[in-house]
Amino acid sequence: MTPFFINFNGEILPQNSKLLTIANRAFRYGDGLFESMRLIKGQLKFPELHADRLQRGIKALKIDGYSQMDTWFLKEIVEELAKRNKVKHGRLRLTVYRDAEGLYTPSQNKMGYCLELTPSDEPRYFLNEKGLIMDVFTELPKPSNYLSNIKTCNSLIYVMAGIYKMQNKLDDVFLLNQSGFLCEASSSNIFINYQNHLYTPALSEGCVEGVMRQVVIKLAKENNIDITEAQINPDILYEADEVFLTNATRGIQTVMGFGVRRYFNKESKVLMDELNKL
Repeated sequence: MTPFFINFNGEILPQNSKLLTIANRAFRYGDGLFESMRLIKGQLKFPELHADRLQRGIKALKIDGYSQMDTWFLKEIVEELAKRNKVKHGRLRLTVYRDAEGLYTPSQNKMGYCLELTPSDEPRYFLNEKGLIMDVFTELPKPSNYLSNIKTCNSLIYVMAGIYKMQNKLDDVFLLNQSGFLCEASSSNIFINYQNHLYTPALSEGCVEGVMRQVVIKLAKENNIDITEAQINPDILYEADEVFLTNATRGIQTVMGFGVRRYFNKESKVLMDELNKL
């Protein structure tokens, strides 16, 4: 079997290489962040948006060298790894961590990174054939602060949401923020079509600042779909006409049901068609 490769701090190495020590700060403290991205036809999708979000996140975590993670660098390391693995379509994860010693207080703020690629045979984004069945996860609300919009390596809330989803035989769950308003799903942003108007939780509600969220908001505006970033009461899920989720790797995923409520998938089809033109 041909070995699969990763990029670890600029070195192309077999993915099963043992590289981290127990002193690694991402392992010990979740001290880092990550970027989920999509490779289609050998090209990184939305590199400018990913680079911009990545740089702002690294800067917010006070890790040095954030300017290195620009669009050119991101495209370069992604295309190099794709060629090395002979992969044209796939999902990418770039983990950035503080490469330092120390306890809670780090000895320095040097940046380390690792890029992984999981192959896929999908040459474009596809809407899910079977809509998702979802419920609200209330056990652990998400706090709203300046770290909330960043995909940090501290992902316990999503792990616990995932366990709840699995135990209750759901496809996904809605997460609430500390004030009890809709925040996001377990690995996606939320969009709700209510009375011919699209709503999505505002960044001030504590959701991750998704790249696909940005793309879909822009596409909606360009296609004359009314859209508002807002504070959203979860009760709207009982009245909504359509609910869908977005993230960078899957694009748009439709929700079929919440409790006894069933949804249509009108706007999601329009937006998915537009997304695949980009």
